[in-house]
Amino acid sequence: MPGIDESLLEAMRLPGARGALVVDWISGLALGAVGEAPGGDVEATAAETAELARLAMESGALAPAHAGHGKEPPVEDLILTTADAFHLLRFVVTTFDSTVFLFLSLDRADGNLALARIRLAELADRMVLG
Repeated sequence: MPGIDESLLEAMRLPGARGALVVDWISGLALGAVGEAPGGDVEATAAETAELARLAMESGALAPAHAGHGKEPPVEDLILTTADAFHLLRFVVTTFDSTVFLFLSLDRADGNLALARIRLAELADRMVLG
């Protein structure tokens, strides 16, 4: 089972990958980073994506009616598209109350969003925190 560093390196093997982070969405801190961050600042990217994650996770409108019953989060992932990139946030489910997500930035011309979403979900399922 890969840890944070191994998971990030595996994410960077995806076609078009520009950068990847593991972020705590409560604190906004990057727990690990590899590659380029949008805007060039890893900490700013971590804080800003954490804000998006927090809004999604705490939203009553986005959560399904059965949210909170079991260990599955109310939101699995978020996809943000820009003119030149895809940004994907995938929440990591753990046995404890996890507040961590994987962030992947993909070049829009070279990346495959569907493949990245599948692989990031697999990484999140296998990743060991701590």
